Amino acid sequence: MRITMIGTGYVGLVSGACFADFGHQVTCVDKDAGKIAALHRGEIPIYEPGLDELVAANVKAGRLDFTTDLTLPVGEADAVFIAVGTPSRRGDGHADLSYVYAAAKEIAAALKGFTVVVTKSTVPVGTGDEVERLIRETNPTADAAVASNPEFLREGAAIRDFKFPDRIVIGTADERARKVMGEIYRPLSLNQGPLMYTARRTAELIKYAANAFLATKITFINEMADLAEKVGADVQDVARGIGMDNRIGSKFLHAGPGFGGSCFPKDTRALVQTAHDHDVPVRIVEAVLAVNDNRKRAMARKVSHALGGNMRGKTIAVLGLTFKPDTDDMREAPSIPLVTGLTDMGAKVKAFDPAGMAQAKAELPDITYCEDAYDCAKGADALVIVTEWVQFRALDLPRLKAAMAQPIVVDLRNIYRPAEMAEHGFSYHSVGRGDA
Repeated sequence: MRITMIGTGYVGLVSGACFADFGHQVTCVDKDAGKIAALHRGEIPIYEPGLDELVAANVKAGRLDFTTDLTLPVGEADAVFIAVGTPSRRGDGHADLSYVYAAAKEIAAALKGFTVVVTKSTVPVGTGDEVERLIRETNPTADAAVASNPEFLREGAAIRDFKFPDRIVIGTADERARKVMGEIYRPLSLNQGPLMYTARRTAELIKYAANAFLATKITFINEMADLAEKVGADVQDVARGIGMDNRIGSKFLHAGPGFGGSCFPKDTRALVQTAHDHDVPVRIVEAVLAVNDNRKRAMARKVSHALGGNMRGKTIAVLGLTFKPDTDDMREAPSIPLVTGLTDMGAKVKAFDPAGMAQAKAELPDITYCEDAYDCAKGADALVIVTEWVQFRALDLPRLKAAMAQPIVVDLRNIYRPAEMAEHGFSYHSVGRGDA
């Protein structure tokens, strides 16, 4: 099959490379000439484990190409995927669909023969209807079917998620479109990839509902962590105890500094706005957003408490800046309000992240960036673990302690055992487990 992918961001590039690896002929299109030139040089604009090798192999095999002009690849395509950004619109939390609609109009003008136009971007319910209307308005003779095919990729594990999916949701009522989409995903049949065909609006809502539910699980266990600290319980055991119930499940029950990233904050806000537009109360999702925002701001106060409440003139070492490990994504990362709160309290902040420091400098320009964890810890009055990178899971604790001005560790990801930290002479503060 011939596939055109509009957008070479996280979703577009990963999806395009994986489709090419299935054996399809894929062209990725982006208006950013600098990004396309970089991709032709083999430079990947995002950090995702294994993506550089996957792109290089499929470019070499002639199945994957990049261009700034969509005219020819759209005209030749069996399916055109829209994978452009849908950021939160300033001021109201709605998804900004301007990039999606602009892409739809350009695609419409270039269509030739029957083509499936697929919204891969995360979009509110009803977006596919508007995309279809714009295509008909721009090119009344176009023979096209509009489908929804939301992505369910975890940053840091996106390639595996694409190739071994829990489900593939395809929203369309058009039989020709179903046939094309089934053929595109046919290589997954050996992996028993479960295709789920739904109405288009249902597919759009599935994506938002899934992200809102996962965000709710994170927020729930964070509130249980606060309660555990007050009553002398261990939130990790609580999470394990409830997660063993297969009606609940263990995933996303890890207490921490709150959720961030490119999806959960944006998508929960957009779901709330969609519900408001239709006069439907979604009080749980609204509470999730409010609790998460408060939690991220509260983490700086947790560090201050570990230092006795006086931060002025203190040096704080921060390990991990990205919103999760195995990515360079800084979008709505918990580290941002944490570092901002620390500096507002008068602290000096040093930081190290294995992949995200270039992106972090745009968000946090007034802190010191270090070469590694031990350089970061040097002279620090407290060390804060914010992102659970594997590099931070087995630090040389005696070396760490020797480097610090005070042996105070605030572990916001609970990656160390309190007893072990106490044995090494640390004043250790974690989440939902009490202090050591």
